[in-house]
Amino acid sequence: MSAVADVAASHASRLTVGAKAALIIALVGALCLALEPVVPWLGAWPKTWVLPMTDWVGTALTWLLGWIKPVARLFSDIMVYPMDWANSALNATPWPMVIGLVTALGWYLGGLSMAALGFFGLGLVLASGYWHEGMNTLALVAVSVPVALVIGGGIGILANEVPRVKGAVQAVLDIMQTVPTFAYLTPLLLLFGFGPVVGLIASAIYAAPPMARNVMLGLERVEAEIKEAAIMSGGSRMQQLFQVEIPSASRQIMVGFNQCLMAALSMVIIAAVIGGFNDIGWEVLLTMRKAQFGPSLLAGMVIVIFAVVIDRMSAVLATERKRYDLRVVWAVLAFAVAFTVLSWSSLPGASEVAMLDGVADSMDRGLTRFTQANGMALEALKNNTLFYILLPLRIGLDQAVLPFTWGFIWTPAMSAMVFGLGGALGLLLAWRGNVTGGIVVLIAFGMIETGVTNLPWPFVLTGAAALGYVAGGRRLAILVVVLLCTILFSGLWDRALLSLYLCGASVFACAVVGGAIGVASAIWTPVWRVVRPICDMLQTIPLFVFLIPVLMLFQIGEFSAFLAICAYAIVPMIRYTRHGLVDTPEEMMEAAISSGATEWQILRDVRAPYAAPTILLGLNQTILYAFSMLVIAALIGTTGLGQSIYLALGQADVGLGISAGAAMAILALIADRLVQGFAEERRKALGL
Repeated sequence: MSAVADVAASHASRLTVGAKAALIIALVGALCLALEPVVPWLGAWPKTWVLPMTDWVGTALTWLLGWIKPVARLFSDIMVYPMDWANSALNATPWPMVIGLVTALGWYLGGLSMAALGFFGLGLVLASGYWHEGMNTLALVAVSVPVALVIGGGIGILANEVPRVKGAVQAVLDIMQTVPTFAYLTPLLLLFGFGPVVGLIASAIYAAPPMARNVMLGLERVEAEIKEAAIMSGGSRMQQLFQVEIPSASRQIMVGFNQCLMAALSMVIIAAVIGGFNDIGWEVLLTMRKAQFGPSLLAGMVIVIFAVVIDRMSAVLATERKRYDLRVVWAVLAFAVAFTVLSWSSLPGASEVAMLDGVADSMDRGLTRFTQANGMALEALKNNTLFYILLPLRIGLDQAVLPFTWGFIWTPAMSAMVFGLGGALGLLLAWRGNVTGGIVVLIAFGMIETGVTNLPWPFVLTGAAALGYVAGGRRLAILVVVLLCTILFSGLWDRALLSLYLCGASVFACAVVGGAIGVASAIWTPVWRVVRPICDMLQTIPLFVFLIPVLMLFQIGEFSAFLAICAYAIVPMIRYTRHGLVDTPEEMMEAAISSGATEWQILRDVRAPYAAPTILLGLNQTILYAFSMLVIAALIGTTGLGQSIYLALGQADVGLGISAGAAMAILALIADRLVQGFAEERRKALGL
């Protein structure tokens, strides 16, 4: 017996940390499955154990908001004036003057190509018939961005000047960027009331964190020699900061300005939900609700045009120092003024120019014909994906396999076969030396049979803790368990698992498809030439616009939400995969080539391992993108935390909105920390 024990101990000692963690997860899962018929609370958290945390949060916030409301309403009344001024200025200015001004600015920043972008971009906005709505949107951005710049810049400077608060500031910024925007719209409604100003404030809150982060980063990167020279010159601290350090960090700060602009613009449709403002976001919502997909897509493209023009011009302002001939700028402005004056009597109003109304109607008719001609194929694609992939992943094979979908009913014997197949594949992998992979395969088969939403809570907690321990040690494991327990005790566990299921399915699809596209883009340059502009376009499209094409083809439902999330979240996976593979050091490539390795061997054994940390960071961004889109997708048929947040907004339920938003932020934060931990571990293994 002692000899057998010694052998078992020696085998256990040879197991890696990952293998031990996977083994613990598998044992806990098996124990839960075995004991669930006897101890039912292992499968579902008893309702009697739920704490009224949502009510507590709602009561506390209602009391706090009651104290702040007078000041908030005063601020709201003040902000009405710049909003009205900006609206009046942009709508009263003749459209040739606005187009000329943007064209001249484009020339000054980027030459002929940027001037052409501004001219044709604004020309398309004019032709769309949404000129006045577009100007109202720009007015919202023009007022919200300075507010965000002041708030974000102040926070960044505070964190730089008071190191003790830097950790707290970073934590607050993490929370602001992970809590879904819909979650904090409810308290904003209670504070500021219904109207355009609350949309403006929501945009400013959402746009402030990128500015704060870039100010912090820029000030951190100011070289020590520059700081020492400022000190030696005898300037006060304020002089050192504003005359030396901030100018030295200007390039990074301008990157923050670019991101701030894009964040504010991406909020225009969400702001329209609570603003009731006659802007382009409201037009998108209105036409979507009426199922007028042609006008809806046309209005969405106006936002895309604004996003592309603002992104390109602000990016050039942030990164390029070269400026073009001012004489051309004055000539363009003079031509715009002369054209406006000479054609004043015959100049059509902006709303009369609408030349693309027929295009929108043709798109609607074409879509109707397309769906009628291909309705069966589209319906088959949707149903096959739902019944054979998404539904089994959600509720498990034992509940998803039914006679009307699969043609037969699931039996306990089939469950035993699934577990047996998983065990056989796991043993095969373990026998070939991959013990961790073998146990993970067994766990995956068990999850497919059970379903993500039916996983026992002890299994989920143990799995998350084990992953946290492998990725970041004991502290991360404890943090993960504590955060998940807050969701468990709040009564939002079932909805959190629903969100986790859809987000996980979308991230997996993005990882497979986006990773493959990234690899192809890294290997073949022509592929990247095609993929790059598509990625650029997808990254500038505001979130709501992703819903329009999927609704056009597949109507409301979980499959449409799945596609919208994938379309938004796939870009980081493509970009980071390609970047990691292309960035392989030349000396490593030369060594592999000189050793006689084939291109496939170089990709598999050299480039892919070196790119692993970068690819993991891309996966991290994909997860965060998917979570941010999850709430928007709740508008077209998803369940879970996103639906709870949206319902809380309609019911003005502050407690539910904040609690569900915090639960989603917790899931995103945990995923972020786990992936970052694995990426850091991989980076250390490569000696980076």
